[in-house]
Amino acid sequence: MFPERVLSGMRPTGSLHLGHYHGVLKNWVKLQHEYDCLFFVADWHALTTHYDEPQVIADSVWEMLIDWLAAGVDPAQATLFIQSHIPEHAELHLLLSMVTPLGWLERVPTYKDQQEKLSDRDLSTYGFLGYPLLQSADILIYRATRVPVGEDQVPHIEFTREIARRFNHLYGREVDFEEKALKAVKKLGAKKARLYLELRTRYQEQGDAEALAAGRALLEEAQNLSLGDRERLFGYLEGGGKMILSEPEALLTEASRLPGLDGQKMSKSYNNTIGLREAPDSIAKKIRTMPTDPARVRRQDPGNPARCPVWQFHLVYSDDARRKWVQEGCTTAGIGCLECKQPVIDAILAEQKPMLERARPYQEDPTLLRSIIADGCEKARKLAQETMREVREVMGLDYV
Repeated sequence: MFPERVLSGMRPTGSLHLGHYHGVLKNWVKLQHEYDCLFFVADWHALTTHYDEPQVIADSVWEMLIDWLAAGVDPAQATLFIQSHIPEHAELHLLLSMVTPLGWLERVPTYKDQQEKLSDRDLSTYGFLGYPLLQSADILIYRATRVPVGEDQVPHIEFTREIARRFNHLYGREVDFEEKALKAVKKLGAKKARLYLELRTRYQEQGDAEALAAGRALLEEAQNLSLGDRERLFGYLEGGGKMILSEPEALLTEASRLPGLDGQKMSKSYNNTIGLREAPDSIAKKIRTMPTDPARVRRQDPGNPARCPVWQFHLVYSDDARRKWVQEGCTTAGIGCLECKQPVIDAILAEQKPMLERARPYQEDPTLLRSIIADGCEKARKLAQETMREVREVMGLDYV
């Protein structure tokens, strides 16, 4: 019923690194050619954990957007915008909070997990408790059908589905729903209206899944229906009410296979990152000073790549022939650690070269970036306003 649409965001809490690129941005670049994509700067979300460091957020927003463009995110293919520039996010969050049971928020798995991981921060705030609901509002305001997430974020998508389901159940049953639905059926034309009612009967009386699929396809192809009528007919087909908010699906993404320089997860807090647009000399120095297998004290000592952080970089950046060379050279002491590291340096610099070139115009002329984001915010806000008009109507807030 809803057009296929992908939504994803990123919090501006510091400069991006190669972990972000391999874990998120490469996937965004791929998705923008397959779906209608909206990518946003989640600056309000950043405040849930960094409310006492607003300058970090302010300093990171525009640099992060340049990083996205440098990575290959194309504003001609995807809509880029800033969360706080679309006030409808906050309005929907507020209205959803009126119908969200408190226990649902407290049961979100990452709530206690994040409090433990970020024990140095005071997260006993309403904003932190409510951030999954704000996340749901981000998704539902655009009626996104797919949200790219890792496995640890799947509960957030299920939470969003539950919120949408509860909202639709509470407000999708208009007083005159059936009367409006039958009027909408007539707009299909005599032949299609008859087929629609036959398919509805087959599904509701016999549980015929094929009839349901055929009915949905018929509605998706219908050209002369308003959005409200289309939503009513989808609900009427399934025996429910008007479908106001979408129930998004999780689009599972692989976790980044690129570790930090010390073998741990690449993270600013571990001081083990390589920046997305870092200077070549700095990258080379960092790779050359990476720790290696402790067994290789001297050049002639054989080692084991499985115990060396550099090997994890070869798994990302090297082909089979190069990996075989590393395996044989390391285990026989045929190559030294600096020789092993050089192909990694070359590969990272080659990967970053086009990124630096794509970033340059936006660094030299910031108005280019501001214009892209202004256009993106305008497009996003039109979609958000369309959703909010219906939300206000069904919640009785459309009076003058």
